[in-house]
Amino acid sequence: MPDAKRVAVVTGASSGFGAAAARALARDGFEVVVGARRLERLRAVAAPIGARALPLDVTDPASVAAFAASVARCDVLVNNAGNAFGAESIADADEAKWRAMFELNVMGVLRVTRALLDRLLASGDGLIVNVGSIAGFEVYPGGAGYTASKHALRALTRTLRLELLGKPVRVTEIAPGMAETEFSLVRLDGDAERARKVYEGMTPLAAEDVAEAIAWVAGRPPHVDIDELVIRPRDQATAMLVHRRRPD
Repeated sequence: MPDAKRVAVVTGASSGFGAAAARALARDGFEVVVGARRLERLRAVAAPIGARALPLDVTDPASVAAFAASVARCDVLVNNAGNAFGAESIADADEAKWRAMFELNVMGVLRVTRALLDRLLASGDGLIVNVGSIAGFEVYPGGAGYTASKHALRALTRTLRLELLGKPVRVTEIAPGMAETEFSLVRLDGDAERARKVYEGMTPLAAEDVAEAIAWVAGRPPHVDIDELVIRPRDQATAMLVHRRRPD
C-alpha cells in the first residue's frame, strides 16, 4: 500500500479533541474517517475537511462491527471517544454512571481496537493513539469512577504495547490535563455555571493543543514510538493543584 494515501480513523469526533484531531490529521495529508453518535454534528466536522463520517457508538458491539466493516484501510487509529459522568463521592456513587464510564472509556477502546487491528497490522506502519488523561495516574475526591476507568485504559494501553512488540504497530497514550471542551458540561449534567467555574481564573488547554500533539505523534517515522505524552496547562501542576488568578 505504499502509494495509497494513509487513513486515520478518529472516534468521538463530533466535538472536542476528536473534531480537532480530525482537522489536524486532514491538514497533514491523511484521509480521515470520523465516527460518533451525533451524526449531524459529525457531518459538520467532516464536510469542511473532506472526511468520511460514519455513525459509531463504541458502547454497542453491533455499531462497532458495522463501522469497522466500512473501513477498508486504517493506518492510524485515534481512540478518543470517552467522557466522565458525575462527580459524586464513593459513598454516594451512582453505579449506573460508573458502568457507563467503563463501557465508554475502556470497553469502547477495546472494541474499536480489536475491530481494526488487522488493518493496522496490514498497513505495515500502524499507530494506535489512546486519548487518556492525567486521571490515569492521579486521583482526586469525587473522581473515583472516572479515574478508575482511565487507570484501566492506561493498563490496557501499556499491555497492548507489550503484546504488539515486534509487530508493525506503534502504541501511544496522550494524557491531557484540564482542557476546556464539553467535558465538564457533560460531567456536571449540563450545568453551564458549574462547568464554567472549573476553569475560572486559569487558562486551560484547548482542544487544538491536544490535537496538535496527536498529529505530531502520527507524523513520527515508523521506528519512533511515543509511548506516553502528558500535556497540562501551565496553570496546572497536578489534578488538585491549580493556579487561579483573581479577577481584576
